[in-house]
Amino acid sequence: MKYKKLLFLSIFFFSFLSFLFSSPLYSPTWGFTVDLPEEYEYSGGDGKDRFSFESPEGAQLDLIVYHADPGKPAPYATVEAMANDVQNRLNNSGSMDSFEYRNKETYLLELIFSLSGPGNRTMSGWALCLELGLPNSELGLPGAGSRDNSRAGNRPMLLAMAYGPAARQDLQILHFSCLDSIAPELADKLAPGPITEYSYPRETRVEVPVFGLGVNALIYKEDAEAAQALVDREFRLLTRYANSPLWREAWIRYYRAIYRDSFDRLTDLAFKAERKLNIPARESRDFADQALQWVQSFAYERDYSGSDLSIWSARLPRAGATAIQGPCFGQ
Repeated sequence: MKYKKLLFLSIFFFSFLSFLFSSPLYSPTWGFTVDLPEEYEYSGGDGKDRFSFESPEGAQLDLIVYHADPGKPAPYATVEAMANDVQNRLNNSGSMDSFEYRNKETYLLELIFSLSGPGNRTMSGWALCLELGLPNSELGLPGAGSRDNSRAGNRPMLLAMAYGPAARQDLQILHFSCLDSIAPELADKLAPGPITEYSYPRETRVEVPVFGLGVNALIYKEDAEAAQALVDREFRLLTRYANSPLWREAWIRYYRAIYRDSFDRLTDLAFKAERKLNIPARESRDFADQALQWVQSFAYERDYSGSDLSIWSARLPRAGATAIQGPCFGQ
């Protein structure tokens, strides 16, 4: 019961959406998930290690899992080796950079390459090379488990390439949204995606007062800007479906992306707020009523040029201050 209250507090205003649709794609063999924007369709692959998807606008996503077959060595000893091979095979002129995504070695590649064939088309986009969890067959679980360094050499690797015609720079938002939706293993499904983590790495833990409750919560200094950047990006993507028959599905995916990105960021806030609001312990209905009154005390500001949803303020406190202004925090 306590866990349900925490979940309600942190994301209650859109949590009901997670039960309406289950469109994220899940690999039962490798344990990773990807939540594609609407209108992407499966265009090829073997249904196990290789998957290709394409949108009507020409945006493409290729997913390839590299792993060691029984009695054979793995195709690549490291993720770096895989990233370098991708660069060479594509004759890619874009840059690449390494980072660690939730204890997994990861490379981000800017894609600029040519497809052979009629017209010799130039393509652009982005790619991720990263470790996955241990195969489900080794874990005996329906989802991948947490990292085990002693068996890191057995971990499969994922190449995810999101790209399209170089002339269509408007497709970049689709590429970023696709790649950011990837959850390499079960433990990553309620954590910010790899593109957001690369763009806004969480490094500095700060304590801030929770608006209207007289308690403090721990967040990362970078959380406010990162969360709002994701909201704004996904809102721009959502507007592409304004006249589409799939607008409702796109709208639900928008909130699903925010749910995933914010869950881990709001965990300590939800815990501290639940403890404050539920003392003495009350029945679920009483607790929900008080939580709703608290949330309704937040200031509501319209953004006529973008999304009305503002989970955080992008402005952090100045020197010596310990508060964040916004709908969840205040001075």
